[in-house]
Amino acid sequence: MAKLEISDCQERLARFAKAMSHPTRIAILHFLAQRNECFFGDIHEVLPIAKATVSQHLSELKEAGLIQGTIEPPKVKYCINPENWAIARQLFSGMFDEYRPEKKDSCCGG
Repeated sequence: MAKLEISDCQERLARFAKAMSHPTRIAILHFLAQRNECFFGDIHEVLPIAKATVSQHLSELKEAGLIQGTIEPPKVKYCINPENWAIARQLFSGMFDEYRPEKKDSCCGG
């Protein structure tokens, strides 16, 4: 059996998935996806967690490239990073679209 090589796309997909692996980060992404932009305080107001924890989650999402922030003293404004959002959508869709069940009697009994 041939060994699998990890592609750049798979590494990027894993980075996006890791950033999205916490329910609070999913909630933040939902919140930002419904708006063009918002300030840190807006996000903190809707989440029942400490400001430091919100900052940590925003940092993880920003590091993965799913969101971007702009400093407008004394505030920071956040929004979805449209370029990486589209890439994440394409990578996740591509992975899920690869599965094509052809037999009802698969190895897992499905």
